[in-house]
Amino acid sequence: MIELIVNKDKDKKIIAEVENGNLVEIYEENDESKKARNEGNIYSGIIKDIIPGMQAAFIDIGIEKNSFIHVKDIIPQIDEKVEKKEEPKINKIIKQGQRILVQVQKDSNDKKGARTSAHIKIPGKYVILMPNTNIITISQKIQDEKEKSRLLKIMKENLPENTGAIIRTAAEKKSDTEILKDLKLLENKWNKIWQKFNACDNNPQILYKSPSIIEKLILDLPENSIEVIETNNKQEYTEIKEKAEEMQEQNIKIELSENINLLEKYDLEKQIEKSKQRKIWLKCGGFITIDSTEALIAIDVNSGKYTGKSTLEETVYKVNYEATIEIAKQLRLRDIGGIIIIDYIDMQKQENKDKIEQLLKTVLKQDRAKTQVEGFTKLNLMEMTRKHICSHNS
Repeated sequence: MIELIVNKDKDKKIIAEVENGNLVEIYEENDESKKARNEGNIYSGIIKDIIPGMQAAFIDIGIEKNSFIHVKDIIPQIDEKVEKKEEPKINKIIKQGQRILVQVQKDSNDKKGARTSAHIKIPGKYVILMPNTNIITISQKIQDEKEKSRLLKIMKENLPENTGAIIRTAAEKKSDTEILKDLKLLENKWNKIWQKFNACDNNPQILYKSPSIIEKLILDLPENSIEVIETNNKQEYTEIKEKAEEMQEQNIKIELSENINLLEKYDLEKQIEKSKQRKIWLKCGGFITIDSTEALIAIDVNSGKYTGKSTLEETVYKVNYEATIEIAKQLRLRDIGGIIIIDYIDMQKQENKDKIEQLLKTVLKQDRAKTQVEGFTKLNLMEMTRKHICSHNS
């Protein structure tokens, strides 16, 4: 059973996904973070500066810092497996002062403006709509070949001209009617965005706000898996109820426990505190450490107090096995994104390395974020990537 807990006090709002009493995902919003969250928003922007040497430009989208866009995110999107095109010179395809429709891919920080793209993606329950491309892809988590063929056929027969899509995992085994209903809602959203853009003047403005964290959770989690959404704030309660009705989610109970600390009520404070610690102990006595740099996330696996009762290889394998399960849990819990390097304890047997790599891929299937496991490098480091679910304070 999955419950979503929305606990609001004067300073911040905490959204917790709880599964059978265990904290699975945690998101924190305060006044500053709320202002900064623009990821997924779509804007009518104005090109301010073109930097030919970088094949990039800066765009005013109406927020504090000008956003950044690379030429590859402006030119029409193509399937690189089918064809490859040379990048044109950026000053040949855009000019200063031009209006451009862009979506924020990555939020700004203290040093950089937001990263934007002209390749628009509008998420639905079963489909992500991609206007102005003919690419159709399907979630790698859908394995059944017959089902993949059925879903691709639905898209090819019903997508408007010059429109692509990503078929989400949730579409598996859903009826044609349910999928087409979702597709129609997305088409209507896109048409409204395009109409707004065409009616815009030469001032930057927002045209579409990305789904809130609660909406994303409802969209991304398996259907009927959320039993209850409980909040301690009347305004939040009203907004959640309206959104659930809009999304036609009649099976979710929305509950108000006004002025009660829900984190205390469900004994979540210790779990939240643990999710912020650098060192996480494993049941066997080993531990992992998580360190963030500007370029990547480094995760180190240590044997700690565990000495084992058999061979060194078996001892190392047990620590690495437990660490792998914990790492997948922590990536999701902390919403860690970007390049991730895992420094496992060295294993001598290739068979054990293969088992750990396979285990990592298996446990990551429970993560609703897109992950890619690249495998062990020559230096025995595991490389992988994970895409953020939301931008939030950690």
